[in-house]
Amino acid sequence: MAEYLVIGGLSGAGRSTAAATVEDLGWFVIDNVPPALMTRVVELVGVPGSETEKVAFVTGRGGDEHLVELEESLLALRSRKERVRVLFLDAPDEVLVRRFEGTRRRHPVAAEGVSAAIARERRALAPIKEAADVVVDTGDLNSNQLRQRLIELFGGDEPGYSMKTTVASFGYKHGIPRDVDLVLDCRFLPNPYWVEGLREKTGLDGPVRDFVMRQQNTAAFLEKLCALFELLLPAYRSEGKSYLTVAMGCTGGKHRSVVLAEELASWMRGQGFETTVFHRDIEL
Repeated sequence: MAEYLVIGGLSGAGRSTAAATVEDLGWFVIDNVPPALMTRVVELVGVPGSETEKVAFVTGRGGDEHLVELEESLLALRSRKERVRVLFLDAPDEVLVRRFEGTRRRHPVAAEGVSAAIARERRALAPIKEAADVVVDTGDLNSNQLRQRLIELFGGDEPGYSMKTTVASFGYKHGIPRDVDLVLDCRFLPNPYWVEGLREKTGLDGPVRDFVMRQQNTAAFLEKLCALFELLLPAYRSEGKSYLTVAMGCTGGKHRSVVLAEELASWMRGQGFETTVFHRDIEL
């Protein structure tokens, strides 16, 4: 059974990077495809002898008629037996303005100024974002970070798998991730940053992990957290959720949150859930 990925989102949010990334992962990418042709492509892929297993459609920005056709095509695709997912790339207005000004590109939406064009496009694309299986906010991500995030989301998919889980670590001083489902604060634990010899290390290093894991509240926190997810994960999966992202934050995103994200992800894998880890701020 073939798989299909529809990549949409705001202009300047990273569709080109997403298209290049999934193409490197082995997807057959069709850029700026007219929505009305999506179902025709699905029919061609489904003919006997076809060796194409993964197809990604990158949608361009069109008028209102284009968006209506896109919504109709998504409904038609999802009514079929094939696995169809929608990725929506988003970013805050101020980030999009800065990107357009930095590249001197003209926004594809006609309006009086970049800010007005972004606002108009955001309103128009709201139904597509609502229909998305996963929304990735690229405001805090550079191209390499976005690429890594997409690899974690789409790089190891198995056909028929019902939910893919990501545990992310981040630093509150760099901002809370906007594209996650659950946020957990790890700042109740002592900070290894203030311990001599640990500041320049990360939660992936043994000494930092040992420091965090031997704290009085760490074991109790993980025990209760795992009990919570023992309830939540099967419930999310039974409701048909395709992606679940849990973010764990500490001050800088290099020590406590990294250790606990690794621990939670390890436990989730032990429960049979396909889980990846994304350390957003570990290199900052």
